[in-house]
Amino acid sequence: MIYRFVLLSDEVDNFGREISIDSDATFQELNDVILESVEYKQGEMASFFICSEDWEKEKEITLMDMGTDSSEEDTYVMSETRLSDLIEDEGQKVLYVFDYMTDRCFFLELEEVDSGSLKKGYCSKSKGDAPAQFVEFENFETETKFEADEDFYGKDEFDMDELDADGYEFGEGDPYADKY
Repeated sequence: MIYRFVLLSDEVDNFGREISIDSDATFQELNDVILESVEYKQGEMASFFICSEDWEKEKEITLMDMGTDSSEEDTYVMSETRLSDLIEDEGQKVLYVFDYMTDRCFFLELEEVDSGSLKKGYCSKSKGDAPAQFVEFENFETETKFEADEDFYGKDEFDMDELDADGYEFGEGDPYADKY
């Protein structure tokens, strides 16, 4: 199956990415596609969080094994966890924390599940510039912290059709055929 995620930021207006990736890909592969799509440096600490409908964190998928000894909690590592292990349904919400010092993140939602497969994930649509990867901690304004409300996702102001294809040309029929 092919997962198509929408990626948004609460820091930058008119920013968005659409990520297409195989459901059997790992969270590490999704991490790499996201970083490439926003032109961030690889190798920084990051985590994914599977969230409830209200963006409440439920399960964490870390970049590396954090050595938790708790037998009560499942631990997930990006390189060992497939997307399909934790994500199945359209509408699933996922946080991608890319800056632990200031708890900055991207908001992902599984927009669509298509039949087929991809050898490699890619950014299928792109709009606007991503926020800076790093900010000075002492200059970070705490009032910019995200507060989910009923208007966050699906606002009329954000039009998915305005995302530009990121250098990919789709042929007739299946747009994913033999791309990667």
